[in-house]
This record gives sequence, structure tokens and C-alpha cells, in this order.
Amino acid sequence: MAALRQHGARIAVTLIPLVLAVLHAVGVAPMGVLQRLDHLIYDARLRATMPATLDERVVIVDIDEKSLAEVGRWPWSRDRVAQLVDTLFEQQGIALLGFDTVFAEPDDNSGLRQLQQLAQGALAEQPGFAAALQSLTPELDHDARLARALQGRPVVLGYYFTSDRDGRRSGTLPEPVMQSSDLQGRTILATRWDGFGANIVPLAAAAPRAGFFNAITAPDGVVRSLPLLAEHDGRYYESLSLAMFRLLLGSPTVQPGFPASRLLPNNYQALESVRLVQGTTTLAIPVDERVSALIPFRGPGGPQGGSFTYVSASDVLAGRLAPDQLRNKIVLVGTTAPGLLDLRVTPVGETYPGVETHANLIASLLDGELDSQPDYALGYELVVLVAAGLVLALVLPLLSAWRAVLLSLSVVAAVMGLNLWLYLGPGLVLPLASALVMIGFAFALNMSYGYFVESRTKRELAQLFGTYVPPVLVEEMVKDPASYSMQATTRELTVMFCDMRGFTALSESMEPAQLQALLNTVFSRLTQVIREHRGTIDKYMGDCVMAFWGAPVDMPDHAAQAVAAALDMARAVDELNREHAAQVLPAIGVGIGLNTGAMCVGDMGSDVRRSYTVIGDAVNLASRLESLCRVYGVDVIASDSTRAQAAGFVWQEVDRVRVKGKASSVTVYTPWGVGPDLPPAQAEEMQRWNQALQAWRSQDWPACEAALAQLQRQNEKKVLYHLYAQRVASSEVLPIDPSWDGTTTFETK
Repeated sequence: MAALRQHGARIAVTLIPLVLAVLHAVGVAPMGVLQRLDHLIYDARLRATMPATLDERVVIVDIDEKSLAEVGRWPWSRDRVAQLVDTLFEQQGIALLGFDTVFAEPDDNSGLRQLQQLAQGALAEQPGFAAALQSLTPELDHDARLARALQGRPVVLGYYFTSDRDGRRSGTLPEPVMQSSDLQGRTILATRWDGFGANIVPLAAAAPRAGFFNAITAPDGVVRSLPLLAEHDGRYYESLSLAMFRLLLGSPTVQPGFPASRLLPNNYQALESVRLVQGTTTLAIPVDERVSALIPFRGPGGPQGGSFTYVSASDVLAGRLAPDQLRNKIVLVGTTAPGLLDLRVTPVGETYPGVETHANLIASLLDGELDSQPDYALGYELVVLVAAGLVLALVLPLLSAWRAVLLSLSVVAAVMGLNLWLYLGPGLVLPLASALVMIGFAFALNMSYGYFVESRTKRELAQLFGTYVPPVLVEEMVKDPASYSMQATTRELTVMFCDMRGFTALSESMEPAQLQALLNTVFSRLTQVIREHRGTIDKYMGDCVMAFWGAPVDMPDHAAQAVAAALDMARAVDELNREHAAQVLPAIGVGIGLNTGAMCVGDMGSDVRRSYTVIGDAVNLASRLESLCRVYGVDVIASDSTRAQAAGFVWQEVDRVRVKGKASSVTVYTPWGVGPDLPPAQAEEMQRWNQALQAWRSQDWPACEAALAQLQRQNEKKVLYHLYAQRVASSEVLPIDPSWDGTTTFETK
């Protein structure tokens, strides 16, 4: 609570995007940019999850450019359309036919009307003319010809609603599927139009089933949904897709499906679904508040899109299709010809055939898989906004920058993951843009406030130590900046020198740029390990890196952390060598010296350049120990003081040495790993080595030689055992020295 009070202003600033997002969601202050972003997210998600497979159940008979060239301009004479209908049913055996066109005017192409006028006028007295005209009328009355072709067949005609004609109406509407009385006294937000263009009476009587083919265009001009029901003069009419689907099901009754939630008022003006009821069976089709269904696009549109089979209408009329090629198919007659103006902008294409939108919806209705935006979308959006906003407002002020980034990304991932799961699983299309933008702005405001208002002192401290110590230690330091400074002090620390082996040979065999890249890779990996173990980088010196533990942040286990880092650095180099071997790059090695002791740590240097570093005798010893790694053939050598403070490791005593510049000797060790127990073979090796080392120091050359011979057989590649074998061979020819204590003196660095 104290931390929250300390960051109260920062929390309040972070809540500003949440408040704005909530106002947008509830409609008090809607933001068009968020609505457009939601559309873009939906479109991208739709394109990424489309099946892009062929649905063989639905076929589109296309009045394409080829058909217009062969048959003539549209509209064709009704006898041609009748021929098309007869061919589809009689020769192809289709199951259902739907027209994405309207026959709103009588067909005068045959001249029948003019002949009838002549029969009643100028040629009324012409002998035989009236009789001949009467015998020719069945063939010349193309509307009647088409009506006969439609009669008694499973055909759904198309028509359109409009509000652009000042309420003008033409043709005959089909019977409505629902009345206002079916709404239980409610008023729903279905799409309303005051005018229409429907089919002429003879055709409407022959094929009483018809559906409107209007689409809903979003404010950005993109068609994403089709209305299933539309209201006209208090009656509700079905769309072309719904009419065809109902006909396939046996014409179930259409009923409104209201939300069952008790939290919604009884006069809630939206449907949850359109219910198709047949006997005891009910099928609920989910719809949005405008009684529309999202178009479940299968893939790109048109004959080349691969979602549906397209057949040219001219091929049907000319008999170029094999008989029964379309048997039991659901057929939609529509057009892809640009001049007929039935191409629409959709999420999957800017010239998408309107007829294929109906094909997509019919296919999805058959599968029972229809995405929907549920009536509780607003509640979902508010819950997500409040939950994510409060988490960010309350937690972000307590975190460092990178942890804040991680939290924000985690919240984004959680919100997006939940949204995607609900989309891929139950097929729910829920708002996402407001939450993403809110999270982004909350993070930006929080970080900006923290940077410009709260963190001046912390930034100064981080600038001082950020290049030396890992971020986790800087985080600890900025919690109490007054406790840390660059002032030099004497403290007990553990220091490390790590040198790259074989660097000289590498520099002679590699190009400078290649060598630089190799050094950068090695130092990056080693630095990462040092920081993981809370070490402070002192400096890079050619092919050597220097680090220390225990400053600027106190670290009781500084020796153990340094030893663990050294072991991990050796393993990291082994991994790099395996990677380099695959790239035909030369292998490298490292030598690491560790020492624990009192040393001076602080900001040192000149007026021109300064650095946070350590100096002292203990530091010099660590440097000398690093150079001994090559002599003893080990990766790590540590002093006895380091070993004493890192008791959690298994240690092998290497030697007692006197390095250049020091009068006293020091016992040195190499770590085998984390202890205390060893596998039986290694335990036996360690015991035999201790016997050999004791024999060496007591000048018992035969016993030492025997033990070393066994060790060499057990681990023939270990340089240490061969080194001591050579020493024994050289020493056993000399007389016994009573003053000798087994110390090896090194005269060079």
C-alpha cells in the first residue's frame, strides 16, 4: 500500500487511457480510428484463417464476359433464361437454383406487345392474323415461357430493397417470413428500407420463394456482412441466402431468437439469433444487432479464387457441359462481368463477385459454422478494458522499464490470445482494438511519467552503474540510490580474469572483420553469463574480460556466484565451439583466474577518462592465476580464499604456487562442479589424485608415479596428470630436498 501511495499520481495518469477507452466502448465518445482498427484486425484475422479450399456443394453459373459476347448484352430475353433453367434442371439435375438477379420489367424483346397492338388496331380486320398471333403467343411470351420453366421447381428468385427511390416500388414481394406480432411487443434493429425492386407478377407467382440480395457496406466501404432479415412496412423478409437454405431444410418457420440473459431489459432491441423451427427441431443462426451475419469468406473471389466452381452461363446454354456434371448441386446464377456492377470491396478482395458472398454464407449455414458478434460484446469489451487497465495502472509503476515492457507485452498477449481463442473456438467476433490501444497508451504514459517525473535520481544512478553491473543489480540499487556512490572503498570481493586461448593463432588466420565478429560473439556470450550470476563487468582488454562480484551491491555469496559463473562460461565456450565446428570456424579456449580478498573498488582514472574498477594485491593474484590455466590444462583456477567461501562446489587441489611478484605461496584449485557428491568414477579419481599429490609433496616418487600412471589410464587427456608425471620424472633423478614443501615457483607472468 505504501508503494501505491508513493506512485498515486503515476497510477492516475495510467488510468487516463482506460477512461477514454471505456467512454469509446459505451458510445459516449466513440473514436472512428478504433472502429477502423477493429475492422482491420477482423480482416487480417479472417484472411489468416480462411480455409482456402473448394466447396463442391455450391456452383456459380456465371454471366461472364464470355457469356455476354456469345449470347448478347444483359438482360437476356426471358426465353434464354428459361432455356438456362430447363438445362440446369433437366440435363444437369441440380438440387436448387437461386438468382442473384431481378426480373423487374416485362420482356418485350419478342415484339409480342407490338403485335397485339396491331391485332387490335391496323390489322384487326386482316384475315387469319389474330388466329396466327394466338398460336404464336406461347412462344413469343417470353415471361410466360420463363414462368413455365420456374413452375414447381426449387427456385429462389432475387430482388432488392432500397431507400434511394423515394419509396418507389416495383414488382411483387414474396410472402414475409415474420410479422411484427412475432416480436412479443419488441422493436428490433433490423435493416429497414422503404422501397424495393422485385420480380414481375407472372414470375413471382411461378416461383413464390424469393430473397433480397442486399449487402451491408461498412463506413470504410467494405462489405463484411449480409442481412438475413429486413423490415419493410412492419413485415420481415428473408435474404437470398436464408431463403435458399430454408428451402433445402424443407421450409422451417422463422422465429426471433432473443437473448436469454436476465441482465438485459425485456425491451432489448436486438436479436441473438434467427431461429428455424420445424416440428421439435430448432436451428439457431447467430446474428448481430442488425440481424446480419458475417460473411465467412472461404478465400479469394472469382473463378480463379478456388473457393467455388464457376461455370460460364454460355457453356450451359450451348450444351458444353457433360450431362449430370452439376447433379445435386446448389446453383447460384450471378455475374462477374464488371459492366454489370455486381463487384464489391470485401476483406479478401477489392473486386469480389457479389454472388459469391451468398455462396459463402450458404456453405457456412450448411456446415453450421457461422462467426458472430454476440449481444454481450460490449460487456466483454468493458471487462477486458477494466481488467487490463487496472493491472497496468497498479503494477507498472512498481516495475523497471524492461519488466514493464514484459508485463505490457504479456497483457497484450493475454488479451489477443483470449480474443483469438474465442474466434477460433466458438466463432465469436469480439472487439480488440480499444484494448490494444489502451494498453499501448497506458504503457507509454506510465513510462513517460516515470522517466520525466520520478526517475531523475534513479537515471543518474543507472547511468553511473548501468554499463558495469547487470540490470537486476541496478534495479536493487535504484530502490535506495542514497546508499550507493562511486566513492572508492576497500571491501572483500571476488575478482575474475578470463582470457581467450589461441587468440594469436586466430588473428593470424582470420580476416579482421571475421575476427571482430568472432570476438563480439564470444564476449557477448560470456558477458551474458557474468550478468546472469550478478557480476559487475570491469573492462574488456583485447581478448580478456575482467569482472568482479560483491560491488556495488553487497553480495554475501560473491565467491560462489563467481565460481558458478566461471563454470558456466567454460560450458558456454564449449557450446560456441560446437556451433563454430558446424560453420568450419576454429575452436577457442578460455582460462579463468579467481581470487577473493580485500581490494579497493570505486571510480578511478583521470580527468579525461574514468571507470568503476578494482585494484589491489588480490586483483593482481587473480590475473596471475588466470595465466596458470594454460600450464595446468584447466579452464578455471581459483585461490584457496575463493575455495573457502564457495564450499558448495567440488574442488580439486591443483598445486601450491608462488607467482611472480609474491613472496608467499598460495594453494590453487580447480572446480569440478556443484557438490557435495561425485559419481563413483570421479570420486575414485579424486581420491587417487589426493594420494598422488600427498606423495608428490613428501617426495615419495614411486608412490606418486604409480598413482599418476593409474590416473593417466583413467583420464588420459587430462594435462594435469601428464604435467605431474613429467615433474616426477625430472625430480626422481635429484637428491631428496628436506626443505622442499612442494611449492612451484613461477618467475614469469
